[in-house]
Amino acid sequence: QVQLVELGGGSVQAGGSLRLSCSVSGYVYSSWCMGWFRQAPGKEREGVADIDSDDNPTYADSVKGRFTISRDYANNTLYLQMNSLKPEDTAMYYCTADTSRGILKLYDSGGYPNYWGQGTQVTVSS
Repeated sequence: QVQLVELGGGSVQAGGSLRLSCSVSGYVYSSWCMGWFRQAPGKEREGVADIDSDDNPTYADSVKGRFTISRDYANNTLYLQMNSLKPEDTAMYYCTADTSRGILKLYDSGGYPNYWGQGTQVTVSS
């Protein structure tokens, strides 16, 4: 059974940085894609970034140039480095894993990633 546990959320002022991590237990094949989603109160869940087995990242336009996704295969951990944070980045952030090649593309086409973490809250104040 795959379990994803997010850590690293918190409160920060605008312009600050946070680093989220997602610890994976169970077995996630290296061929799987992993990614991050977020959901703000009253808004739909949206894809933030994903990374495939070739370490190719994909980012939502809203975070390009500010967020960096990375993956540590040896330690089964996924990261999201978030810089230049804005109040509109405030949301619950979720780690995901899926057998597809691209989680963001999967979600945009109506699909749903196989595995989700419980989420970690990020709050950015102005």
